[in-house]
Parts: sequence; C-alpha cells; structure tokens
Amino acid sequence: MSIRPAPAERLPRGPHKLSRDEVALAQRTRLIRAMAEVMAEKGYVETTVADVLSRAGIGRETFYQQFSSKQDCFIAAYDAATEVIISGAARDAFADGPPLERFDRAIGHYLSALAAEPAFARLFMVEVYAAGEQTLKRRNEIQEQFVELVLNAFGARDEATRFTCEALVAAIITLVTTRLAMRDVDGLLALHEPLTELVRRALANV
Repeated sequence: MSIRPAPAERLPRGPHKLSRDEVALAQRTRLIRAMAEVMAEKGYVETTVADVLSRAGIGRETFYQQFSSKQDCFIAAYDAATEVIISGAARDAFADGPPLERFDRAIGHYLSALAAEPAFARLFMVEVYAAGEQTLKRRNEIQEQFVELVLNAFGARDEATRFTCEALVAAIITLVTTRLAMRDVDGLLALHEPLTELVRRALANV
C-alpha cells in the first residue's frame, strides 16, 4: 500500500510521445513527492521551494506553473495523502461484517497506509500544524470525516455516541502523531490491537 502520488521517474530527454498534460502530471507528481520527502527531513518551516526543486530536479518556472506557493504545494501533497488514507478506511468502515470488525479493518488500513509512506505520513500528521491556518482548517475537516467513519462503522448517531467517537478519534490522532513525530513506524503499527480494544470498551459503555 502506498500513498499517491507514487515515485515518478524523470522525463526522458529529447523527443518523446508524452502529451503536454502527461508531462504536467509527471512534473506535479515529482514536486509533490519532493515536498513530502524534504519536509520529512527539514520540517515545514525550514523547507524552501529551492529545496523542493533540487529534490525533484525541476525548474522554478515549472513549479510556479503548478503551484502558487510552498503552502499550495503542501496542500496538494496533503490532499494526495488524505485521498488514499481516508478512502481506504472508508471502504472498510462501510463493508459487511460486525461493527467492531469493520472498525478493526479500517484502523488497520489507516495505520498501514501511514507506515507505508513515512514522509507523507509525517506531512499528514505532524507538519500540518506548522503549515498555516488554511491547512489546519483542512486538517479539522479530515478529522470530522474520521469521526463519521467511526460512527458509520458502529451504525450509531445519538449524541452520546458521537461525543465518544470524537474523543476516541482525538486520542487516536494524538497517539499516531506522537509515534510519527518520533519516527517510530513499528510503534505506529503496534497501535492497531490496543486501539481496537479501546474502541470496543468505550462504545460498550455508551
């Protein structure tokens, strides 16, 4: 499992059969991945557009054809990570099976997706706090989606259960973010079983 966009090879030199749109997509893919990789090493504040260009092997003019700023590129990388993590977990949350089994599959997908791409995971969970108000707003929207996934997994909509799910999601995000901030991928994956047990106990008392 890997977070889109996947690593992209450099475009061939000289004449090629790629369309203009294909070239632009390949360049965008490389820039987004370069943003995640450099930021994982240096952090959002210390990462510059020049760092991203150097890692991607792409010129400044091309960067600004794709993005208006470093933050704009960050948001594109954040959205790429979000699509895979949330969409995969959502499929598991809505699949057949008992509620706790659906949650167990969903949280497993979530943790595995993060562990498979540490650079994007760090961008998604850690560096988002340094990337400005717009990205924090987007993060809060994603957290609300996560709450909805948990609610759907258990088929519950009453206020007591919603509050419990909100508290559980906040706890999950804190635990995950701590592991990622420490670059502890094994510790991240080890959260799977205790998180499922935590949710089972919490919702059994609602």
